[in-house]
Amino acid sequence: MLAEAALALGVWLQLAAGQEAPCRGAQPSISNAEGDILFLLDSSGSVSYYEFSKVKDFMWDLVQPFSFGPRDVQTSIIHISTTPTMEFPFDRYQSCDGVEQAIRDTRQLMGDTNTGQALSYAKEKFFSNEAGARPEVPKVLVWVTDGFSTDDISEPMQLLKDMGVTVFIVSTGRGNYLELSAAASQPPEKHLHFVDVDDLPIITEELRDAMLDVIQANRLHAVDITSSSFRLVWPELLSQETGYYSLEYAPTNNLAGKRTTQLSGAHTSFTVSNLTPETTYEVALVPESNVHYFPPQTTRVTTLAEEITPAQLLISESSPHSFQVSWAPTPDSVAAYQVLYGPLPGASAQLLEVDGKRNSTVVENLAPNTTYLVTVTAIYRSGKEKSLSAKACTQEEGSKVRHLRFQDMGSNTLKASWDAADGKVLGYRVRCRRQTGPSSLISVSPQIHSVLLTDLPSGTTNKVCVKPMYKNQAGKGLCRMVRMQPATEARGYRHRQRA
Repeated sequence: MLAEAALALGVWLQLAAGQEAPCRGAQPSISNAEGDILFLLDSSGSVSYYEFSKVKDFMWDLVQPFSFGPRDVQTSIIHISTTPTMEFPFDRYQSCDGVEQAIRDTRQLMGDTNTGQALSYAKEKFFSNEAGARPEVPKVLVWVTDGFSTDDISEPMQLLKDMGVTVFIVSTGRGNYLELSAAASQPPEKHLHFVDVDDLPIITEELRDAMLDVIQANRLHAVDITSSSFRLVWPELLSQETGYYSLEYAPTNNLAGKRTTQLSGAHTSFTVSNLTPETTYEVALVPESNVHYFPPQTTRVTTLAEEITPAQLLISESSPHSFQVSWAPTPDSVAAYQVLYGPLPGASAQLLEVDGKRNSTVVENLAPNTTYLVTVTAIYRSGKEKSLSAKACTQEEGSKVRHLRFQDMGSNTLKASWDAADGKVLGYRVRCRRQTGPSSLISVSPQIHSVLLTDLPSGTTNKVCVKPMYKNQAGKGLCRMVRMQPATEARGYRHRQRA
């Protein structure tokens, strides 16, 4: 018992000292990466101040989700200029705040674009203890260039790749494709990008995923991170017969609130739920084997900010006695929804209870041609509530145009006629979508049940829709396709209802 307590204490101390908290942001944190990332930054006079600032923003966006530290990701910058310069060593900044500030503070050096010299310099620093590089971790080089270099890059770049460095190239100018595709790691479609400097955010996620393929560590890490849960994944270490796992997790600011779960040796994943939004958790997985000793695996995971719902409310599929209410998003942190609805004006209202996993419901037994106020309230597991309201209208009884028909009037003109819709119609809207030429919209009074449609060339097929208008909303429209006969055929028309 004493030995187990000592082991658990050691694990928590290791967590407290060995990892920095991942950065908070829109992107979920990535805790299962370990590698040295070197940016080869064009700092020469051929790059404008605006382009240089955009590239710095891109560099930070690219690495922001990673966890930084001696067992995670380390990064550095080498300037391409007349003489290559290292902005800071790999091991200087071990937190996201430090890395972000260091990138923001990086200043353009100007000078010549001696990329070949910078690559030779990078080869020395990538494997130098003095530069903070680590000997046994993957190496990634990200070269952002405007496409020009005043010296040869082929030989020093090949030496880097021969030493195991994975090379990604982002060209923001008119670089030579054949030269850059030969310089990048293979295949070029995964390691080479051509993009305007203003469009760098478009490739950020794709490039980060390709980098993660290189530096992803086979160890305990979190995926599917939400505001209230994450799924832990780890390599297969035990089996059902050889032992079990002890999983421990607690908020960083309250390690005394540690929770422990025992899992069979057959597990390689587990979902931790009912967590607090925007909170960093320390996690330790202790393999208990009766065959071999496996050291504990640790990670640190930050839950996302709580999604606010309902943020969108949609009323659809309205009929005289019902309509559908839909909302979004539907986060896991919501236990249930309440849908309150009542006619306007009026003091009466009814309440529907909806499960927290659903995003819609149908409100029924309503009065026709009536405006309702609908309020959807999300009941969070934490006890908080958030509401959003919208107006919804039921349709008039029998609010549909009937018997839409056509008469050829000659000179590319048709007469469209229809029978009156039921209820207190305020007017009709007739829309003609021509196969050639612009569409038209005609509004007529409720006493008029026909219109002339002109400029319908022979041989064309056109769509005509008639819709009754009521006080609160439009009724159901009736549409037909009408084909104008070619001039060589007998004068007339054909019409068919769209299936």
